[in-house]
Amino acid sequence: MKVLTNVIFFLIVVIVISCDRSASYRPKSGLRSDDFRQVVDGKQTDLFTIRNKSGMEACITNFGGRIVSLMVPDKDGDLQDVVLGFDNISEYLKQPSSFGATVGRVANRIAYGKFMLDSDTVRLDINSGKHTIHGGAEGWQNQVFSLEKQSDSVLVLGYISKDGESGFPGTANLNVTFTMADNNSLRIDYKVNTDKKTVVNMTNHSFFNLSGDPSQKISDHVLFVDADRYTPLTSELIPTGALENVAASPFDFTKPRQIAKTLSLNDENQQLRFTRGLDHNFVLNSGGDLSILAAKVYSPKTGIALEVFTTEPGLQVYTGNMLDGTRTGKKSKIYTEQTAICLEPQHFPDSPNRPQWPSVTLDPKETYQSTSIYRFAIEK
Repeated sequence: MKVLTNVIFFLIVVIVISCDRSASYRPKSGLRSDDFRQVVDGKQTDLFTIRNKSGMEACITNFGGRIVSLMVPDKDGDLQDVVLGFDNISEYLKQPSSFGATVGRVANRIAYGKFMLDSDTVRLDINSGKHTIHGGAEGWQNQVFSLEKQSDSVLVLGYISKDGESGFPGTANLNVTFTMADNNSLRIDYKVNTDKKTVVNMTNHSFFNLSGDPSQKISDHVLFVDADRYTPLTSELIPTGALENVAASPFDFTKPRQIAKTLSLNDENQQLRFTRGLDHNFVLNSGGDLSILAAKVYSPKTGIALEVFTTEPGLQVYTGNMLDGTRTGKKSKIYTEQTAICLEPQHFPDSPNRPQWPSVTLDPKETYQSTSIYRFAIEK
């Protein structure tokens, strides 16, 4: 009996110690789950961690389906956090941004916040001058997602977007799946169904800085984009409708090009003057083939290279031109102009108003599906 009592006592101690370790576990990023727990619009926010066997790790919050941190090894084997973000949920609420967000219902800009769907004019929430951007003020980056599934390497989040949210027709049921593979890639799969004809164009809006120091500009990063054409903009940052060749222009990244070489032309090139840097959609040559490299960016400082593969026809490249030093992020780093680059696979901006471009229309009998892979490697 005494032996049995001792065994039971030992098991209780082991369980208590294990629970204590689990409760005190902190991700390699140093983020704390408790700092992301808050009730927002009647729903509980939280922080989730997925990882692989190689040491790569992502922390994701269900507030906007955001990647908060992404730890990847550099050329010395040290882990670096390569995305911008905040240390807690309060900062995400106080300092609205698209940092790391799952963007929808329609990413990018829709001119004058309206478009025709069949014979009806759909009018949207205006939240960017005269236009709608990233789904309006009620865009999915500002919504609390539900936890559908979690394992060590997979996280599935869900959200139901009600009919009329930000003006969009139809109730849309979204699932977004984040999968961390052992080849140091983060795969994002989007799936949306609707009960009424609508439009859907999703992306992830992570702000990358591969140097390990997000207070430093990304001008030394080297960029490749497999795109022979891009969509030029008006002064209001709406596509003109043309598809222009990148050849002999600052937008030619068909061969790896240091980003500084393009940014140095901000005052000379009209397109760059409009945006004070890159904020343009590139027409990818990959044709939606997930096996073809769509883009790559590399930091000579850390040796970290990010490769992008996608089923999407376009890639929005944004060099953080509107970061103005008013946002203080993780570890008290101040985010200033061009301290990050966004590589956002998506359909083209203002697609609902451009019938000649790949369609973003979704019918009730269809399922919207999109996949993008962010794979990290070391450039020798």
